[in-house]
Amino acid sequence: MRAASLILASTAALLAAPALAQSGPAAVGTVTHLSGVLVAKKADGGTRLLGVKSAVAEGETLITEQATYARVKFADDGEVVLRPSSQMKIESYRYQDTRPDRDNVLLSLLKGGLRSVTGLVGRRNRDNVKFGTSTSTIGIRGTHFGMLLCQSDCGAIPTPSGTPENGLHVDVVDGAVTITNKAGQQVLIAGQFGFVRDANTAPVIVPPGRGIQVTMPPSISRNAGSGKAIGGSSSFECPVM
Repeated sequence: MRAASLILASTAALLAAPALAQSGPAAVGTVTHLSGVLVAKKADGGTRLLGVKSAVAEGETLITEQATYARVKFADDGEVVLRPSSQMKIESYRYQDTRPDRDNVLLSLLKGGLRSVTGLVGRRNRDNVKFGTSTSTIGIRGTHFGMLLCQSDCGAIPTPSGTPENGLHVDVVDGAVTITNKAGQQVLIAGQFGFVRDANTAPVIVPPGRGIQVTMPPSISRNAGSGKAIGGSSSFECPVM
């Protein structure tokens, strides 16, 4: 009888193993708005096509195709909107409502641009929310901000002074951000613009007339039915850049 029980237990474990192996990382957010093709690249190199209401997971890289805007709402109510031809990796998104000591958010912008509005993690534990790029790391302080990483691919983006210079362009609508790399650190507050040429050049404040604001179309920025734009009074809505 005991031998038969052991066999049954072993068989059940073997049948359960494939299901566990395929379950993958837990979801940390959901796609809420989408205007084109959005792909998630998994840590193992596999890809999947996402739609509205699709879940996104830690370790995935979200990739927007040309003309695609995508908005993602995370578990702590933080939100990110990706511009066309952008790539953002969810390096870490750890949030538990009752365990603020475990908060840890790191999102890496590999290509393109985004706007972000801080969620609960950033409001209760701002030092544990960071955005990484090849030029610098951005820390947040209860923030609504935008970032555009130009790598000889911003020629189609109009600015008051012509084609955006290669490097990281940052704008702050609400709160503040700290831009840091090995060459220095710069704090930007609401209404200011910043620029980082590369990882070896210190971040600087840019005059408003030369600053670049990352903007989004109303169809992505506005919440259906409420008339409110993402970020409350600090709206994402303005002509698309």
